[in-house]
Amino acid sequence: MREKVEEVLEKVRGMLAADGGNVELIDISDDGIVKVKLTGACGCCPMSQVTLKMGIERILKQEIPQIKEVVAV
Repeated sequence: MREKVEEVLEKVRGMLAADGGNVELIDISDDGIVKVKLTGACGCCPMSQVTLKMGIERILKQEIPQIKEVVAV
């Protein structure tokens, strides 16, 4: 599943890079929780939670139904 998550995150990275940010995959739990780290401009942006939930999590859940949640670490 890690490969598939990385593939989907690669699609998201283009949008984040346009604003000077990036996302790094930290871990995927057996129960479908994906842990990521927002870096660059996204790491300190006040809108990072919106980006995480409405952007990254939404896309990952669409592409990989086994994903239950995406959390920032």
